[in-house]
Amino acid sequence: MAADTSALLQVEGLNQYYGGSHILRGLSFEARAGEITVVLGRNGVGKTSLLKSLMGVVPVRSGSITFDGQAITAAPSYERVKRGIGYVPQGREIFNRLTVEENLRMGLATRPGSARVPEVLYELFPVLKQMLHRRGGDLSGGQQQQLAIARALAPGPKLLILDEPTEGIQPSIIKDIGRTLRMLADQGIGGQPLAVVLVEQYYDFAAELADQYLVMERGEIVMRGRGVDMAADGVKDRMSI
Repeated sequence: MAADTSALLQVEGLNQYYGGSHILRGLSFEARAGEITVVLGRNGVGKTSLLKSLMGVVPVRSGSITFDGQAITAAPSYERVKRGIGYVPQGREIFNRLTVEENLRMGLATRPGSARVPEVLYELFPVLKQMLHRRGGDLSGGQQQQLAIARALAPGPKLLILDEPTEGIQPSIIKDIGRTLRMLADQGIGGQPLAVVLVEQYYDFAAELADQYLVMERGEIVMRGRGVDMAADGVKDRMSI
């Protein structure tokens, strides 16, 4: 696949192994600012492994990852965050014993010490403003997910990567998260649209948000297309096989 110079993120021929198991098999795709790229697939097909590879949490055997025109295939995770990639892991992984405010400040770890948590985050997630001094572990699952997203947004990323943000979340919060992700892709925080890469199993949520979709099976991308074509392409049926 030829690289698209307009893409913020370019992944080419990505291969990853755990021991002798070939987990990711020659993955290639792009993600653009202003678009939500949804990665779909059942458990165990390599979706989380892909995101961990993008973040440098696990090394890749071969292939390349280019972000904002620069190769980051071998860059450490903190360098990727510093360059503008935000990551919301599966299970949220907030710091339970730290307050909401302290969790948000952890998101500024790669920024100068004088950096402040952007006020716009409290506009996006008003509940966090109300609970600034409450411990993260005392929040509901939906509130923790909002905190995890806000923490990833705190340093002002260009690309936001999320791993199943709807998992274990009540429907009303799912709708709020969906609206927020659409707004972030369209407008960003400071008027600069974000690229969003979203791993999801909840088909309806994914179909509502997707500008571009990828379906994974056994470590490979087996379907891809525009979000508006997901129903016509039979994506839901493919995922239920």
